[in-house]
Amino acid sequence: MVEQFSLARRVAFVTGASRGLGYAMAEALGRAGAKVVINARDEAALAAAAERLRAAGIDATARAFDVTDEAAAKAALDATERQHGRLDILVCNAGVNIRHPVLDYPTDEFEKVFRINLRSPFALARDAARGMVARGFGRIIMVASVMVKIARPNVAAYGAAKAGLDSLTRHMAIELGPKGVTVNAIAPGYFLTEMNAPLVKDAAFDAMVKARTPVGRWAEPRELGGPVVFLASDAAAYVNGHTLFVDGGLTAAL
Repeated sequence: MVEQFSLARRVAFVTGASRGLGYAMAEALGRAGAKVVINARDEAALAAAAERLRAAGIDATARAFDVTDEAAAKAALDATERQHGRLDILVCNAGVNIRHPVLDYPTDEFEKVFRINLRSPFALARDAARGMVARGFGRIIMVASVMVKIARPNVAAYGAAKAGLDSLTRHMAIELGPKGVTVNAIAPGYFLTEMNAPLVKDAAFDAMVKARTPVGRWAEPRELGGPVVFLASDAAAYVNGHTLFVDGGLTAAL
């Protein structure tokens, strides 16, 4: 049974992985045996993250680029193929959330959220899938959000983009599944990340999260490790077009 979850001899590419959930997922994939390629825009932060992974015994390479730069993204994917001879797993994690009330939401910022959270994962997945299809194997994992099912004020662009990513997951799954490539998504709830630090410090918001989430707490980034390893492994060979909510029961509760 343990062998089903092994990622030995697999190569994984994780975007937005210099910190937070992306780093936690990259670490989990590496500890499961995969060679890991991590991405972020900040070259220094990314290099430091890759060094931490290597210090933990993980084969890690850093590829710094902006995910909205399709040419740079494709070049990084091609470089990974050349370096490792294959790319088996793509985790599209890089994202952004710009908060404004709907009535005051600038169109250019709305488009920026869609460009980063929806268009970029599509382009990355499309380009990575070509090599996966040629080899007859691949795992594409999108990182969505609980906002695909519920809503909060001031995050309309983020929620709409993630809902689009949720739908894109299913559309890509039905086209790529017959070719040996599964496409799934993870929808995280509230996690203790650097990005969420201001929310954690907000006593009212912190209390709301704990009261609204049936398990009664925020999640640790490491708790996304098991789900991503599962979806990337042979254990999930028959899981395709699915969005896995990792939210402590948040979206199940009234």
